[in-house]
Amino acid sequence: MSDAPAAAPRSPAVVAVLAFAGIVVSLMQTLVIPIVPELPRLLDAPASDTAWAVTATLLAAAVATPVVGRLGDMFGKRRMLLISGVMLIIGSVVCALADSLLPMIIGRALQGLASGVIPLGISIMRDELPAERLASATALMSASLGIGGALGLPAAALIADNFSWHVLFWTSAALGAVAIALVTAFVPESKVRSGGRFDLVGALGMATGLICLLLAISKGADWGWGSGTTIGLFLAAVVILPAWGFFELRTDQPLVDLRTTARRQVLVTNLASIAVGFAMFAMSLVIPQLLQLPSRTGYGLGQSMLAAGLVMAPSGLVMMATAPISAAVSKARGPKVTLMTGALIVAAGYGLNIVLMSEVWHFVLVSCVIGAGIGFTYGSMPALIMGAVPASETAAANSLNTLMRSIGTSSASAIAGVILAQLTTDFGGYALPSEDGFKAVLAVGAGAALLAFAVASFIPRQRVAGDGTLVAEGPAESAEVAAKS
Repeated sequence: MSDAPAAAPRSPAVVAVLAFAGIVVSLMQTLVIPIVPELPRLLDAPASDTAWAVTATLLAAAVATPVVGRLGDMFGKRRMLLISGVMLIIGSVVCALADSLLPMIIGRALQGLASGVIPLGISIMRDELPAERLASATALMSASLGIGGALGLPAAALIADNFSWHVLFWTSAALGAVAIALVTAFVPESKVRSGGRFDLVGALGMATGLICLLLAISKGADWGWGSGTTIGLFLAAVVILPAWGFFELRTDQPLVDLRTTARRQVLVTNLASIAVGFAMFAMSLVIPQLLQLPSRTGYGLGQSMLAAGLVMAPSGLVMMATAPISAAVSKARGPKVTLMTGALIVAAGYGLNIVLMSEVWHFVLVSCVIGAGIGFTYGSMPALIMGAVPASETAAANSLNTLMRSIGTSSASAIAGVILAQLTTDFGGYALPSEDGFKAVLAVGAGAALLAFAVASFIPRQRVAGDGTLVAEGPAESAEVAAKS
């Protein structure tokens, strides 16, 4: 194209702005963690109800991510990215002004609607960047999900310890406004669009099925895994999601092209993503708790929330640093090798944590090792997805992949909660998770990473073509990767 040379100098700015937007959105994961124990007092509501401040964000993100991705493919990715940023700002302001439970839940749900920013950013990069910059840029954008989560915890703890809790949300609103201003100034609107009619019935069906599934997973421990509500939600998901899939296969312009999703490279990558999401979140559940438990337990280190956040923060920097390394490995050996390598690094990190958990520096080391593995795995997934879908479906396909990771993290939270509730020790009349319970969760995290390694081995083998793009060698996926739009 004649304007390619002019666009190239803007590439670093585009990458930096989109990565910043991704980090801002991913901060929402850890924004409320420092104040979760205080929410019943702050909002004058039972703890079982204030938990919806976390659950609402999860459900909204699960529904919004694939929908926003499809709308981005149809009507413009930059446009939907800006709309997502506006939702983040509105949600943050609502939370900042809230003094009761209902406005907080509404605001947190609106924040969750912004979760499509990361897959939208990856898709914009595919459309706008030259081929030689695409792999490292998408690796960084994908890793921003973990980077924001790791850096957000100490920042949120610092604000919560020194200011009113409302400042947390005013800060997120301000960051959202900065992100929107930068996107408006530096990110062009892509001309790659699919057009067509939006599949409203498909969107409603998918939303209903996902809400049933994720609600049962996230609230099952509170309601009881054998309760009628939990079982009913699981059964509803089992009925609704296959019916939704049947409808999507017979719709001319579906919300999710299940035929594309069923391609071996896309399907296996998404299955591996569930396991990777599970493995990543296990670290976030175990390490902060071990750091903050009283030292008198014999295995807790008695650290503050801020100290625990600072221990986790280097892992975000490691994810950022490994993005170009991940891209280099993908270019040389293919993203399949990168994904499998990252999964092994994550498993090694959890194995290390099982034997090293008595000093603060042990957890810094472990979180950095696991962060490096996450950087590799997250960096490889966009390349694998984009290698099997046309440019007009990039946002929807990457959004579905992000959703798969979210299902993994939700499952990790539920399963870890069950393990830690069963393996307890008495401490001054209170039941606390035991050391063996934490080690069991770490072992499950390692197992999830090894499962991701095993699943990823079924991704078709690839080779590097003469122009630097990747070509799948499997018989069903022999099309060349469209690394350049």
